[in-house]
Amino acid sequence: MVPPGSSSHYFDADPGARSDRRLVELVLPDLSLRLETDSGVFARDAVDTGTKLLLLDGPEPQPGDRTLVDLGSGYGPIACALAVRNPTATVWAVDVNARARELCDANAHRAGLDNVRVVEPGAFPPDLVVDRLWSNPPIRIGKPALRDLLTRWLGRLGPAGSAHLVVQRHLGADSLHRWLNEAGWRVERRGSKKAFRLLDVTPGGEEPRR
Repeated sequence: MVPPGSSSHYFDADPGARSDRRLVELVLPDLSLRLETDSGVFARDAVDTGTKLLLLDGPEPQPGDRTLVDLGSGYGPIACALAVRNPTATVWAVDVNARARELCDANAHRAGLDNVRVVEPGAFPPDLVVDRLWSNPPIRIGKPALRDLLTRWLGRLGPAGSAHLVVQRHLGADSLHRWLNEAGWRVERRGSKKAFRLLDVTPGGEEPRR
């Protein structure tokens, strides 16, 4: 439990907030999932608007994809949706928050998804090459940490790989877009709705998958 005067964040490795589990619904045109959430994790009261927008307006499944990553998976709405849509792919759900990882693993099992692998940062194969990366990135960890996180994971994209990010406009979506371009990545804005930007990121010179 968090002592008085301290705070717990969704990006803490071991959030101390008192557990208060509940169920939320993820309803999309092609799937419906009941997901367990808890205090101390991102968007515990309902699936975040940006996450849902990314799942609605992101790219269609690609038959050749075998390795997908949900970076900052939380309790697993993106990872579980990707696993439903891409049953032959392995979905790596990556999060620093131990409580979120436990929930994500339980939610995948509850949905009968055996292609989700839930791991903490660093606990994945060192030679992992990613076909597609999806993320509602943890903007609030701060700019230096966020840039380091994205640099490390975007560097794992295969030559034809791509990443698909959703970022709130007022939390620096446009500055992130510029930084990614300056860092050598090709970035295209897929869309802009409800104060969110959807960004497609590919290695320089590659077209994003549609």
